[in-house]
Amino acid sequence: MSFLEDHFDIRAAVAKLCSRFDGAYWRGCDRDRRYPAEFVSALSEAGFLSVLIPEEFGGSGLGLGAASAILEEIHASGGNGAAAHAQMYTMGTLLKHGSQEQKAAFLPKIASGELRLQAFGVTEAASGTDTTRIQTRADKVGGTYVIRGSKVFISRAEHSDLMVLLARTSPREEGRKPSDGLSVFLVDMAAAKSQGMRITPLRTMMNHATTEITFDDVPIPASALIGEEGKGFRYILDGMNAERILIASECIGDARWFLDKASQYASDREVFGRPIGQNQGIQFPLARAYTQMRAAALMVREAAALFEEGKPCGSEANMAKLLASEASWAAGDTTLQTYGGAGFAEDYDVERKFRETRLYQVAPISTNLILSHVATHILGLPKSF
Repeated sequence: MSFLEDHFDIRAAVAKLCSRFDGAYWRGCDRDRRYPAEFVSALSEAGFLSVLIPEEFGGSGLGLGAASAILEEIHASGGNGAAAHAQMYTMGTLLKHGSQEQKAAFLPKIASGELRLQAFGVTEAASGTDTTRIQTRADKVGGTYVIRGSKVFISRAEHSDLMVLLARTSPREEGRKPSDGLSVFLVDMAAAKSQGMRITPLRTMMNHATTEITFDDVPIPASALIGEEGKGFRYILDGMNAERILIASECIGDARWFLDKASQYASDREVFGRPIGQNQGIQFPLARAYTQMRAAALMVREAAALFEEGKPCGSEANMAKLLASEASWAAGDTTLQTYGGAGFAEDYDVERKFRETRLYQVAPISTNLILSHVATHILGLPKSF
């Protein structure tokens, strides 16, 4: 199968939808720090955000490869799937580990767009990517859990009805492993806000709807617990692998967008009486960036295939995210250099996409942590921390 032939019909439908949201739309959202609500609603109405939900609950029942194709095409069109992608990768926790009652109560409404599951409450300021050291507590008091602590860099919290929350239900030192004692909850955001949960927007270099969330003894019902108490870290691992694969797909889309724009500009732009794309100083960096993108795309597809087959894919998900984020950044940097001064003008969208794609070498997991994972889990080298 050649490049971009997988899920061809889905790709074509997504591209058609995205054509309604041009560069001016995304520039306006970026300039005003506005959530692209119209775009997210259009994705929901078309069924693209429910692609992983089983048909019995109103979704399409497709695999991660289809979700990857959707997000790749959004980014290849010049848009940004970060406004909605969490609904796809947080879904696994509820699908695989939620009770039948929880799935029946929430999945049909998520599939229809009546509810949005967009927030993933894991990261904390003190622990960073050392997830086992999070300090947010969930203490059982009668028929409720009382949540106390804070989360940071939680995107879309202001635009989500539900949040998957990771919190400690027993101290780290009491478990056999550091990951013991972590539990997962499905939080009703409106109810939690009425009970003292505070959401504070954080302004960042890109329009990412990022927030800090504070819980001051916020009660949530015991029925919000997903799966067994204390086993939440294992539950979110599948979500983390899906997240890395899906974001890697977005990076492939970014790289495609950059290279399409740069190639067209280099063909049209004339300096010293010839197209700048005729010069090897322009050609070779673009050709190298394209080669990087194609190689990364193969790794993304391998990781997605392993995930769909239910096979271990943690290393592949990490490597896919590493290679794809580096490919998108290389394509972005080369495109900005190709455009020269024009690339810094917002009307070309290059500077916006340049800022957006830089994020993915830091989040959802940094490049250095991925390299550490490969060194210790694949090459068998001693742990550095």
